[in-house]
Amino acid sequence: PNLSAGITLQKSNCKMGNCQTTRDKNALPQAKPSEWPEAWLIPDDVEDQYATNKQEPNVPVSVDELKKIGVNYWKMDAESYEYPVKSVPWDTSNSADPKLQQLRDDRGYSYADIITVHKDHLPDFENKLKAFFEEHIHDAEEIRYILGGSGYFDVRNESDKWVRIHIKKGDLMTLPEGIYHRFTCDDKHLIHAMRLFKGEPVWTPFNRPCDDHESRKKYVELYPPEHTEEKKEESAI
Repeated sequence: PNLSAGITLQKSNCKMGNCQTTRDKNALPQAKPSEWPEAWLIPDDVEDQYATNKQEPNVPVSVDELKKIGVNYWKMDAESYEYPVKSVPWDTSNSADPKLQQLRDDRGYSYADIITVHKDHLPDFENKLKAFFEEHIHDAEEIRYILGGSGYFDVRNESDKWVRIHIKKGDLMTLPEGIYHRFTCDDKHLIHAMRLFKGEPVWTPFNRPCDDHESRKKYVELYPPEHTEEKKEESAI
């Protein structure tokens, strides 16, 4: 069998955000493009991490561009179900949401907890937000379901530019292992979120630079930076 062709197909499917549906046709489909959160390019240096930091004129980022760097997104019903302010861990048997249960089963999320990022619920709030805003990777997929409030995930695109994604109540988003990213609340300074994980949770951040980390190498192999693709094309000429 042509194994290299199979690997190439798998990479292509993952780059379009279809890794799960390729494996299981009955998996919960991702949201329609019109339901995805707004995303736009921001400058490398920002004075206020809580501001929108849109450029003039604004440079929007499409759903296809987000999928191309490995971002996945589902629109959930956070209005119809109640969740605690904090529960670490959270007993997943308490979930009454069949859509959430299906997604957990589809993707193997065996662990969950619930946190609230706000000065009344997170000790040393300002310093914690500064730490969250340091550019880093994780050695596992990052999964966040927003139960209330709002904030920003910043992710690096193929050109190593910052893309700001505005996440709000009802948004469930995943970032692939090894992607450079950071997080902050927006100007409301409140986000209530469920964190999901496969197996025992490990939240260790590896701050940039960490290009030699195995998770970063894995990410670059699946989602090559723009300059890498250009070099491949030049060598083929």
